Amino acid sequence: MNYKIIGAGNAGRPVARLLNHLGNHVEITDPKKLDDFHPDFKKRLLEMESEGVILDLGNPKPEFNDIDYVYMAPTLPKTSYAYKKVQELNFKVLTNEMVSEFINDSITLDIIGITGTMGKTTTTYITTTIFEAAGYNVWSCSSLNQNLVSEVIVDGIVNGKNDECDICVFEIPHGTAGLFPNINIKVGIFLNIHEDHLSEFGGSMDKYINRKLFIARDSETLIASNHLKELLEERTNRDDVLYYGWENPEWDTSFCNFIGIGSKGSIEIKYDVDKLKTGVGPINGSFTSPFHMKSYFYENATAAAAAALTYGLSEKSIIKALSKFKGLEVHMENIGKYNGREVILDSAFLYEGMRLTMEYFKDDNVVLLLDNFDTTTKRDKQEVGRLCGKYVNVIVATGFNEVDQKVEMSAAEAIIEGSKNTKAKGVVADTMENGSKLCIKYSKPGDIILHIGPVIMHDRERSVSSIKRGLKEGCLEYEGKFDYEE
Repeated sequence: MNYKIIGAGNAGRPVARLLNHLGNHVEITDPKKLDDFHPDFKKRLLEMESEGVILDLGNPKPEFNDIDYVYMAPTLPKTSYAYKKVQELNFKVLTNEMVSEFINDSITLDIIGITGTMGKTTTTYITTTIFEAAGYNVWSCSSLNQNLVSEVIVDGIVNGKNDECDICVFEIPHGTAGLFPNINIKVGIFLNIHEDHLSEFGGSMDKYINRKLFIARDSETLIASNHLKELLEERTNRDDVLYYGWENPEWDTSFCNFIGIGSKGSIEIKYDVDKLKTGVGPINGSFTSPFHMKSYFYENATAAAAAALTYGLSEKSIIKALSKFKGLEVHMENIGKYNGREVILDSAFLYEGMRLTMEYFKDDNVVLLLDNFDTTTKRDKQEVGRLCGKYVNVIVATGFNEVDQKVEMSAAEAIIEGSKNTKAKGVVADTMENGSKLCIKYSKPGDIILHIGPVIMHDRERSVSSIKRGLKEGCLEYEGKFDYEE
């Protein structure tokens, strides 16, 4: 087959690479020149070219010769030359549903699929750790591998992960769900749903919810948070959902099949399920495991344990994994002490996630380092400022936009404007490095320097390196010494 992929963005690239891998002739076209793409995307396009995909970039008026199907990126303007040409020539259009079938044909392993607005990466990582403790060779895909999970999944297909591994554990964000809407999932985990990414859905929460409900449609067995019971009963016809919950006097967990109970240094899981489509069960019991994590990790661990038990893993394997779990990068990650200040990195960026993270440090003096909160989604920066100002002593807001590779000081200033009537002192900086430097200036030994925000997930290595450089520079400039403790 001959395919023309219109748009070399986040949808077009993985579709083109997948089709090429399956033995088709593939051309990908975009009016943007190669050098105009983000460095990471440019690298991927060059890799695709080396694999056989024909790049037709910097061309606003592509040719359409000997084409069997076209694929049009969801963001392709209807006023564009390419869109009008497709309509004029009446080409067959490859849909995302058709792409899903290619994915399903390429992946024969069982998939544990995880979605929600927040907690996906953490839960994916814990679930992966549990299956590895049980002896599985796990094909794990999450935004820890790369921010665009759809590209990570296709990369695994291209590189033979389906043949090498025993099971898949996939984080499935809304973008991946849009591109692969009908993926076959053995056990699905639905964590939560909160307002975010609405700019990608025309401001409609209803459309965002409908996108997320792919997990209810595509999962053979569905495990969902107790907070989602009403939503799932209203919006789906499923009467077989298994629910998990975190024991809290304010939440109803009476109907839950899996309940997590936490105390410092340990987690208890109680479970009771009569019928399971996985061929396991009925199952019931309880166990306690050492667990040395903080905050939201407890609830995510409960969800991961529920999936493992549902799939048939033993308590022993779950305990083995949870007791050794040390956390994951940029999720409440402690990177050491800088002149007596403990530095914690967290990638929270949604209202509830930020609140949970800051609530954990409510008894400490906290200097907060914030990213530019605009990524592919535009967010209410003043709301971010109002929330953070309730919890911390100093806010250092930075303006560098990782996606656009530009400094946007207006984004940082909007956060500080929102915090004006709170207890927090507000400071702005252009880059993460200079912001980190100022964190030393406005703190003292014994304080917590806490980073939160989305940018660090896009490029952890570069972001963390910038933070560490800035902290060291700040120690030397403002205190004349640099003492570091792991």
